[in-house]
Amino acid sequence: MALILGNFSFQRFSPSPTLASMKRTFPCTKFSMAATIAYPKSKEASKLVIRKPCLAPEKIEIFKSLDDYWSEKNLLIHLKPVEKCWQPQDFLPDPASDGFIEQIKEMREIVKEIPDEYFVVLVGDMITEEVLPTYQTMANRPEGAQDETGASLTPWSIWTRSWTAEENRHGDLLNKYLYLSGRVDMGQVEKTVQYLIGSGMDTGTGKDPYLFPIYTSFQERATAISHGNMGRLAKEKGDLKLSQICGTIAADEKRHETAYSKLVGKLFELDPNGTVQAFAYMMWRKITMPGELMYDGHDNNLFMHFSAVAGSVGVYTFSDYIDILDVLVEKWKVRDLTGLSAEGQEAQEFVCDHLPRRLRRLEERAEKRANKKRQTIPFSWIFNRAV
Repeated sequence: MALILGNFSFQRFSPSPTLASMKRTFPCTKFSMAATIAYPKSKEASKLVIRKPCLAPEKIEIFKSLDDYWSEKNLLIHLKPVEKCWQPQDFLPDPASDGFIEQIKEMREIVKEIPDEYFVVLVGDMITEEVLPTYQTMANRPEGAQDETGASLTPWSIWTRSWTAEENRHGDLLNKYLYLSGRVDMGQVEKTVQYLIGSGMDTGTGKDPYLFPIYTSFQERATAISHGNMGRLAKEKGDLKLSQICGTIAADEKRHETAYSKLVGKLFELDPNGTVQAFAYMMWRKITMPGELMYDGHDNNLFMHFSAVAGSVGVYTFSDYIDILDVLVEKWKVRDLTGLSAEGQEAQEFVCDHLPRRLRRLEERAEKRANKKRQTIPFSWIFNRAV
């Protein structure tokens, strides 16, 4: 479920003095999409304020109404039985075979051709895949969507646990690949994972059951794009195994995106006013990256630097962000909604008109900045080599 964003302006937020003790433990700079995407201001935009939707009891009841036959037939079908799922070992040298050492040597010869920039992106992707405890917590926060016992047999509870279990393989596979490659400092990588799990993440979805599936619809699609592009780059460098790994993970992410976007589509059908306002709020707030609090014990701006590298090699760019918005607007037929309240119409106008135009203007600025030479930064993940 890793997601990155590169080649955009970032702003450093100073921590509150009251959090000084926490800062000593988790001394990472916090930035959100408010920092990574600075929407250009205009008279037109300044008049448009998308308020956070209220957590109305009706929304909770609508979501609960789907946690039965509908979820069973429309969400659970996008899960694969464990016995039919791929496992990390399917792609890695077999430690029980006599040729294990030779397989590793052969693998390391191939990865010599992979640039350091690619390994920075792979590590960043792997780290955000490894913070699954945070994602599981987030999935259980919305009202009407909690796994009440931790082993509930409601369709939504089964989905969130099984989704987490499927995602768990992604971090495991990338972690083992990086370990066997010999190209990264695993101690620093592992430290970054622990820092990030301890720091957590704030997606802005809170307890609203509409916001979480909107967030994951966007994020799962973005993750699929990121892994897919990484696989393409690996193939160009001759690492067919890494390309296969990234492509396989991307396929999982696409399947998960299908499930979440289908759920949001059903919410649009049942409550178009509430859902379009939730969609507009998430996009107005901007999609928060899972790894935004990334820290390795050294670099307070690690996520910013990682994102810049990812953007520079074309793994995930600002154009991708805009394209995802366009795809979701089209998929959920947001432009075709009728009979909306004044607030609903304003939200519709925002995601269909105001925001895309503003983002395209910002894209032009980002492209001009991208033409300037990026300053190289040392990464502890690759033994402090600068990229």
